[in-house]
Amino acid sequence: MSFTRRLLLATTAVVFAAPAFAQAYPNKPVVVVVPFAPGGTTDIITRHVAAKVQDALGQPMIVENKGGAGGAIGANQTKNATPDGYQLGVGTVSTTATVPAIDPKAGYNPTTDFTPIINMALTPNVIAVHPSFPAKDYKGFIAELKKNPTKYAYASSGAGGIGHLQTELFKQAAGVEMTHIPYKGAGPALNDVVAGQVLIMFDNLPSAIPHIRSGKLIPIVIAAPERLKDFPDVPTFKELGMEQVNRPAYYGILGPKGLPQEVVDKVNAAVKKTLADPDVKKKIEDTGSLILANSPAEFKKQIDEEYATYKKVVTEKGLKPE
Repeated sequence: MSFTRRLLLATTAVVFAAPAFAQAYPNKPVVVVVPFAPGGTTDIITRHVAAKVQDALGQPMIVENKGGAGGAIGANQTKNATPDGYQLGVGTVSTTATVPAIDPKAGYNPTTDFTPIINMALTPNVIAVHPSFPAKDYKGFIAELKKNPTKYAYASSGAGGIGHLQTELFKQAAGVEMTHIPYKGAGPALNDVVAGQVLIMFDNLPSAIPHIRSGKLIPIVIAAPERLKDFPDVPTFKELGMEQVNRPAYYGILGPKGLPQEVVDKVNAAVKKTLADPDVKKKIEDTGSLILANSPAEFKKQIDEEYATYKKVVTEKGLKPE
């Protein structure tokens, strides 16, 4: 065989081997780390996608819960994973913005230590009050807070969580004061607000909805792209002139820094196809969430903007981990 023919055959083999290598991923199950305990909105949305994504991805997606430190423990596990696409993680506003913004010991930089893949869904957040609060709408709510600047407190899931920093962002934008009462989780905080121990909370809508529908909580204002059909009389922050507070929670899939582009593209396409499935779509929307299914670049932009927003709040208000 001539040298020219051998060279041609070798070149052809390389050309055909490259796509084969790219298509080899995944050849085993993919683990996705949820940085919170089972049962919350992040966990529920991730499990709805993971249960169905094998049809598009070609391998099962296994959900692993790794809670603690406001999501930082799970986020660090994703950061430190081998960048081969077999261990991914879920990024939320808490893990990609509020926790690293307030805690210098979080252990990672959300804008540089991860590879964004796709933001699956977003969830409206709501300021809700106990029925004993004197006001039942936004105008009255603001008037009451300004009339009594030292009287009221708000509950949150803990220092550095989205409920804490989003309320601080709201206080700054609206020019009002409330005392922060941190809890060890959103569940205990919500329970005390429903019981009337604390009168105000900025919470994810899915967990607040049952109490709103039963009359145990009253919605005041919502962080959502537009008014919700279930609550047509509740305004959004955007229409009240506080677009910087109009920030829903989100749930996206990301990987460690340096994830190969072919992995990013394959996971993005598989999750996007899964989110378009009518059954998956309905299950996620039934939580009060909205399908997003954006691009890696769009998710990266969201992370950068959220982190910058909350870092500014922390700096301007001198907030520290409690």
